[in-house]
Amino acid sequence: MPTPTPSAPPTPSAPSPAARLRGLRPDWLSDPKVWRTEILAGLVVGLALIPEAISFSIIAGVDPAIGLFASFTMAVTISVVGGRRAMISAATGAVALVIAPLNREHGFGYLVAAVILAGVFQIALGALGVARLMRFVPRSVMVGFVNALAILVFMAQVPEMHDVPWPVYPLLVGGLALMVFFPRVTKVIPAPLVAIVVLTTITVAAGIAVPTVGDKGELPSSLPVPGLPDVPFTLDTLTTIAPYALAMALVGLMESLMTAKLVDEITDTHSSKTRESVGQGIANIVTGFFGGMGGCAMIGQTMINVRVSGARTRLSTFLAGAFLLVLCVVFGPVVSDIPMAALVAVMVMVCFATFDWHSIAPKTLRRMPAGELAVMVITVVCVVATHNLAVGVVVGTITAMVIFARRVAHFTNVTSATGPDGASVVHSVTGELFFASSNDLVTQFDYAGDPDRVVIDLSSAHIWDASTVAALDAITTKYAQRGKTVEIIGLNRPSAEIHERLSGELTAGG
Repeated sequence: MPTPTPSAPPTPSAPSPAARLRGLRPDWLSDPKVWRTEILAGLVVGLALIPEAISFSIIAGVDPAIGLFASFTMAVTISVVGGRRAMISAATGAVALVIAPLNREHGFGYLVAAVILAGVFQIALGALGVARLMRFVPRSVMVGFVNALAILVFMAQVPEMHDVPWPVYPLLVGGLALMVFFPRVTKVIPAPLVAIVVLTTITVAAGIAVPTVGDKGELPSSLPVPGLPDVPFTLDTLTTIAPYALAMALVGLMESLMTAKLVDEITDTHSSKTRESVGQGIANIVTGFFGGMGGCAMIGQTMINVRVSGARTRLSTFLAGAFLLVLCVVFGPVVSDIPMAALVAVMVMVCFATFDWHSIAPKTLRRMPAGELAVMVITVVCVVATHNLAVGVVVGTITAMVIFARRVAHFTNVTSATGPDGASVVHSVTGELFFASSNDLVTQFDYAGDPDRVVIDLSSAHIWDASTVAALDAITTKYAQRGKTVEIIGLNRPSAEIHERLSGELTAGG
């Protein structure tokens, strides 16, 4: 009886167009729970953006509507073109500080032109791969960045708690209590939204006179209109705005990429930093053409969105901007009655949730290397002193690199073994040879006392830079001046290549 031939497995049919479309749909379209979370998170963030945008407008010296429009266009645009889902971008204090002198000295038209040029710079920097530099930011700097952010956000709330009517304080305590205990009842509605609604209802119904959102400035009553900046399109204008635009581009990218990295860690997901860099540029260009003051990622509002409200998609970012505009234009009188105590309570809770309390726990402080602690403290001090997150990150990263270089430099060691006949000596070098360690290498040989034949064994070492090649040339020269020969052995291929290419070429007589 012949053996039956096994039939071939059925070829899987290609998915239908409808199935492919379902696979491309974002989560919030197919999951009602996600949909609800994203909408409520966007509403909370939209409310929290209003006083911040007005405050930053005052810093920049522009009308409050300018900051509110900037927050709307930044959030809506970045929700589409950005690389980090659920991150909030809007008008920020760091950008306001950079462009305020330009607005003060040359006028609003130059400010708008600088915002557009800053966007162009950000797109160029993103295309050049500046986002890849984020891998050089060590964890201790990141922790310092997060802790400094929490401190700065809290410090920004202090004026709202000083020299105010006494009812502000019980309202503030009540708001904090609601955000702590309400999630134990249900997490369907974000606790910050509940706190804002409850405190607003109490103050309006009871006629309690406390500072409100309306006291910060007049809310806009119409939509923004696109247009070109009112400046002469000349080389003189370009040279005037270029330094401010470049500074804004760098500060904005630094804060945005650091925030994106933080959200990556919180959500345990990856984001495209290059796309985020380009997206920030596009968002600033759009904002500039709508007459906005520009901006970047907002860490406080992002923490409200991601950590407090649990948002994870682009919908919350888009709705934060959309709700902001609707709340201002349509529901301006209602929003104006929101007590500042409610929003301050939200931001204080954000500070508490953002601060890395584990980093200052006694157990952590005992185990953490002194250098790591120093980097974290330096980052925090620089940020708090300058009120500029970018400055703290740069200083902290440079400090970490210096500490690392010093630490690695001390690992270089030279051991010597004289031959049986006493006519030769082998110096075995171990460690990483670069500018910090190779400078000390020259002093670790006995040029006068060594025999006539010297062997330098680099089997357990690696040459990283020209400074090391120059140091080896100096060692060879010192022995040659005493009539002794030097042989360098054990070079791995990368070390041999750099040594062969540069040896004898690094001095004027080479």
